[in-house]
Amino acid sequence: MTEDVFAYIGLGSNLNDPIFQVTHALERLDSLEGTSLVTMSQLYVGPAMGGATGQADYVNAVAVLSTVLSPRSLLRQLQILERLLGRKRGPRWGPRSIDLDILLYGDTIIDEKDFRVPHIGLHQRAFVLVPLYEIAPDLIVPNHGKLSHLVDALNADQLQLVST
Repeated sequence: MTEDVFAYIGLGSNLNDPIFQVTHALERLDSLEGTSLVTMSQLYVGPAMGGATGQADYVNAVAVLSTVLSPRSLLRQLQILERLLGRKRGPRWGPRSIDLDILLYGDTIIDEKDFRVPHIGLHQRAFVLVPLYEIAPDLIVPNHGKLSHLVDALNADQLQLVST
């Protein structure tokens, strides 16, 4: 029998009612085979990254899943869910209706051409670190250390909690 692993999933949207998109995706994560939703952060809003101009702000959140799926299987399931939710692949850092990324998969480190865990850039992105810290403040990020230290080093001025 395969042991459950905690996988941390980043969610983001800046198209087609982003709050709805992220909330709906969070609900659907609990229905993935071999996976259950443990907890999720609140929603945060902030500017698009990568120097992308002319885009609407993103709504972001982080969810914790308990899963028996392998990292690759979980990635495939997330990509299927993105397509079911209307994601169309476009330019890097372009606008999107939904983006689901594996941020962490237990303490596993994966460094392949098309798949990296911890997610590349995770340690520098306020829109990931702040919601992650909300739900797992004592987390150690492989290759980067204590999450609390990463958050302390951030400039999160442009990130705001979504008021509901």
